[in-house]
This record gives sequence, C-alpha cells and structure tokens, in this order.
Amino acid sequence: MTTTAHPGTNGRGTAGDPGQAREAGLAPLGGLAWLVWRQHRLVFGVLLAAAAGGAVWCAVLRGQMAGFIDAHHIAGCSQISLDPRCAHTQEAVTTFRDTYGPSLRLAEMGLVLLPALVGLFLGAPLIARELEAGTHKLVLTQSVGPLRWLAAKTGLPALVVLTAATGLSLAYSWLWQVAGDEVSGFYWYSTLGFHALGPVPVAYSLLALAVGALAGLLLRRTVLSMGVTLGAVVALQVVLAQLRPYLLPVETAKFPSGRPAQLPDDAWLVGQGNYTRSGDRLPDVPCDPAPSYQTCLRQHDVAGQYMDHHPASHHWPLAWIEAGLVLAVAAVLTVIAFRVMRRRHG
Repeated sequence: MTTTAHPGTNGRGTAGDPGQAREAGLAPLGGLAWLVWRQHRLVFGVLLAAAAGGAVWCAVLRGQMAGFIDAHHIAGCSQISLDPRCAHTQEAVTTFRDTYGPSLRLAEMGLVLLPALVGLFLGAPLIARELEAGTHKLVLTQSVGPLRWLAAKTGLPALVVLTAATGLSLAYSWLWQVAGDEVSGFYWYSTLGFHALGPVPVAYSLLALAVGALAGLLLRRTVLSMGVTLGAVVALQVVLAQLRPYLLPVETAKFPSGRPAQLPDDAWLVGQGNYTRSGDRLPDVPCDPAPSYQTCLRQHDVAGQYMDHHPASHHWPLAWIEAGLVLAVAAVLTVIAFRVMRRRHG
C-alpha cells in the first residue's frame, strides 16, 4: 500500500505540522527565536556576561572613588582651581588621578570599543555566515518566510545588544557622576568621554549591528563583511564627531580687555578670538607678531576676547540629539536590509 504525499508534505507529514516544526525550532516565532539564540548563544553569553561584570566593577570602583573624594574633600576640585576651598588640594587630586585614572580610562575605552566589537563579532557574521554556508536555504524551505527569518535574525541580537549596552552605559554614567570632569580630568566633551556616556554608546552599538547585518546580506562573505562593518562604523563615528559642535547653538562668553579670559573647566571650548568695539570678530591672535601688543590691539579696535563654548548643561541634549541621529541611520539601514531580502527571496 502506497502513501500519497499531499501538497505541502514530504511524505511523512505536513511541513506545517506543529510537532515537526517545534523539533526543527522553526515554525512558531518562539521556536525561530530559540534557533537564533542557539546559533549565537556563545556571543550572546559573552556580551551579557561582560556587561554584568563591567557593571559590578563600576559599582565597586564608584564606592572606592567616592570614599577617597569624601576623605580628602576634593569634590569639584581640579589640579589648578580658582575655588578658594580647593587651595590646598592639588596633591590629593593628583593622587586621585594617578590611582583611579587608569581604571576610568579602561572603562571608557571598553564602552568606546563596544560598537566596533558588536559589529565585528555579531553584526557582520549574523547574516553573512548563513549565506556563505548556505544554511539559510534550510530555514527558508520551512514555513518561515524570508522577512520573518530576517526579523528574528536581527531582532533578538538587537534586544541582547540593547540590554548589554544600556546596562554598561548606566553603570559607567553612575560611576562618572562621582568623579567626572574636574577631579579626574575626564571631561564629558572629550572624544572618548562623550562616546562612553549616556545613550551614545547604546545607539552606536545598535548602529554597528545594523551595519553588519546589511553588509553581510549584500556581500555574503563573513570576513569581507567584518572589514566593511568596522570601516563603516569608524567612519560614521568620525563624521558625527565633526558635526557634534553644531548640533546645538553655542553660547558666547565675552571678556573685555584687561579681564582674564577663562571658562569653567567643564565647558567645551569650540571657538575663540577677539572682538572689536563694533562687535565684529577678528582672528584668534591677530596681534602676536606685532612688536607692540597694545598698539596692535588699538589699531584693530579690539575691545576684548570672545569664547564660543558648550556649557556642561549642553551635555545631555547633545548626547540625545546625536543618539537620535545614529538610531535614525540604523533604522534606515534596517529598512534597506528588509527591502534587499524581499527583492532577493520574495
């Protein structure tokens, strides 16, 4: 007696049979997510474990730094400070920086490198490895559509990256609240500092994942996708760093001639020069080559110096604006990836 294979079957049951689908881990969304987890569980585990360990380390370091600052009364003091209460704290501040500076730098570097690591070891191989090995064909012959497969392949990693990056960023921001800016010399506006605080490292990590997934989908080669992902992420970080000073209008401080020109330590200086009595701006140092400095100033009708800057209150608005731009780019790249997937696989 022969068995007739009905449409949609392989002779042993329907392709959409729930029991068979559960065994393959493909049919229900939970099963597909489980498959993605199984495929990338090592990278997921390392990422989540690193985030948990980093958060604990930041908590311990915060307690140690807070104890030192309180014991030596150096909160808000820098090595050279005009604050009278910081008059005799230079040695303590120097000791603090020598003791805790390397640890702060290590934490900062970890968050700065996080997006590149996510792009290299998770984003780029995510799709490229499947296409290179041809294993995606097995999944797409089941009851899973290509767009649903891509959604699971990118959605679960995005959730893991979001969880790990957010946890690390919150832990470091909590640590930085104790010793950021003056005491440690790690200022919010530095290239490393800005990329390690708040929503910025989270946004760049998600962008790196999106860049890697799209590169893998287009190039279909793992190693090549890794190289392109790294280059693209670094390039985007450099471009946005150049645009960062212009994301918010700067504030201008004017210092009349004869008055010391000095901004707070936590202010980000983005431009400076001289201004005339009529309000016109002159180059930064138009009188340096002159034999008589005061005569030169009078000849140029200089009334004082100006400094364009972002005060510390601009930190979080700038961070959220840049993070929003980065997430918008990540969303566009994700939409492109889905369009490419639909065009190639229907």
